[in-house]
Amino acid sequence: MHTHTQLGNDYYRQLEQLQMLDFVLVELTLYLDTHPTDSAALQQFNQTAQQRQQLAGVFEQQFGPLLQFGLSYSRDPWQWVQTPWPWQV
Repeated sequence: MHTHTQLGNDYYRQLEQLQMLDFVLVELTLYLDTHPTDSAALQQFNQTAQQRQQLAGVFEQQFGPLLQFGLSYSRDPWQWVQTPWPWQV
């Protein structure tokens, strides 16, 4: 079990960046649902999705998986017993 001081500020900084990218992706998704031919918005969506995927990979290498159900890998030993989980902070 990790504590706030053990994780350090980098954990929270990276998690906040992921949350910001998730917000942008949700907003762009909603916009693209009503403006599907806006190629500039689609390009921004794809760039943001790629940026999020890269940052998520870095986060998971350093701190463990973000998603369950096989959407993220776990190193040995099983990392899901380590808290806090990303949705708890």
